Amino acid sequence: MRLNIMALGDVGQNALLGLKLLSGGLVDEIGIYDINENLVKRLEIEMGQIAYASSGDADCADCDDLGDADCADCDGETRTMPTVIAIGEDELLDCDVILFCATRGVPPIGEGGDVRMAQLEANGELVRELGNRIKGENKNGESVPELVLIMSDPVDQLCNIMLESSELQPERIRGLGLGVMNARARYFAERDSRFESYLRGGRVFGPHGKNLIVANGIENYDDEISRDLTELVVNANMRVRELGYKPYIAPAISSGALSIIEMLKGNWTYGSVYLENPFGAEGSSYFGMMSRLTENGWEVEELNLPYELLLRLKESFEEELRR
Repeated sequence: MRLNIMALGDVGQNALLGLKLLSGGLVDEIGIYDINENLVKRLEIEMGQIAYASSGDADCADCDDLGDADCADCDGETRTMPTVIAIGEDELLDCDVILFCATRGVPPIGEGGDVRMAQLEANGELVRELGNRIKGENKNGESVPELVLIMSDPVDQLCNIMLESSELQPERIRGLGLGVMNARARYFAERDSRFESYLRGGRVFGPHGKNLIVANGIENYDDEISRDLTELVVNANMRVRELGYKPYIAPAISSGALSIIEMLKGNWTYGSVYLENPFGAEGSSYFGMMSRLTENGWEVEELNLPYELLLRLKESFEEELRR
């Protein structure tokens, strides 16, 4: 499998590093593109100089193989890493999966408000440009990626723009923003006993932003605890900004590299999928939840939702439709 990354800013670089280290055996080659050609050349060199100490491809001294499922020491785990290559703009769509990390106009440190939604207009133009290109090449019989993954903010709205502009089937587009929200919920649950129930079956739903829904659990759902935890998670990025830094490491790894790897393995993971009239709402949009990739497309987790939580989800979805 070949995965191309479009744009190598803070998020793109960290997602690249995570995929380089962890996606061996799933991804053979990672193509990297950015308008800064020297940055691309630099990252191709540096990623090419990341390697294990052992020589060759043999991973296990006992089975002397890339990984033998019958070996007690390696259990079939490989230690290979994907090759990272610099690509030109004309090669962007020559891949199985493309990861869109391009962004314009990220609000400076110290600026308040909804930082994610502030990027909609500028990033929407970038997504539309790529989507139009995919549509054109697809109609001309050229190969286009099987999956388009969107990491730039606001994730769900950009997925909708990609759907409209590319004219791809909805299941070939996925948003990657919810993984870090789950990780942030776990962060607070590990540090405050009031929220620890999240660690035993909590879920996050919705957009990577204001209308996020955190549920402390499904069977043991507590609306007050869930809303308080939601508030902490939604504003977690601002805590990092208040320290004078942009919060991009955790999103790049939790929503990016780790979510992509779990997705390619066919495991349950968080991401935005296209939903038609869910929760009794009228309208269709991308919306974040737990799902997994199967041979027949995306399988969405089926849950017996408490009524209070169902109302929150419906409200969040309808609010997203109005954006």
